[in-house]
Amino acid sequence: MKQLNTFVLDTTIYILDFLYRGRDFQRFWVLEVIARAPYFSFISVLHFRESLGLRGEEHIYLMKEHFYQALNETEHLEEMELREGNKYWIDRFFAKHLVLLYFWIMVGYYLIDPTNAYDINMKIEKHAYETYTKYFAYHPLDEKIAEIAQDELNHAKELHQAMTLVYGNI
Repeated sequence: MKQLNTFVLDTTIYILDFLYRGRDFQRFWVLEVIARAPYFSFISVLHFRESLGLRGEEHIYLMKEHFYQALNETEHLEEMELREGNKYWIDRFFAKHLVLLYFWIMVGYYLIDPTNAYDINMKIEKHAYETYTKYFAYHPLDEKIAEIAQDELNHAKELHQAMTLVYGNI
């Protein structure tokens, strides 16, 4: 399954790289719209499980962690909006439709296989870190981008920890 995750991610990155070549802030904005979806999905599934009485030891920790991650990604989204990443209608249309699809895919994936749902999102966060780091290399005075890059790396580590926690309880 992890190989499928890598293939899906690599294909998606290729498409986004093609569509957003030379349009950094629009690309970042689309990525930040999408970046919140898995955390909302995880929280939704955790809430659903809790409603069914299926709360585990790690439940509260994961809900807090994913809420914080979603909030942090929202702050990144707002930063990209300040930089006019959402200026064009086509970018807003694309991102808002893609995020709906991604949200529901992640709901299903997390319900069925939380470890691999965490795996793909950990890989996505690592890619986000690399993307922001590349941008920062060409714009070294943009400290906000450096902060966002570090946040993305932190999220990847947090998802790895969540994956380990959930896998240990399966």
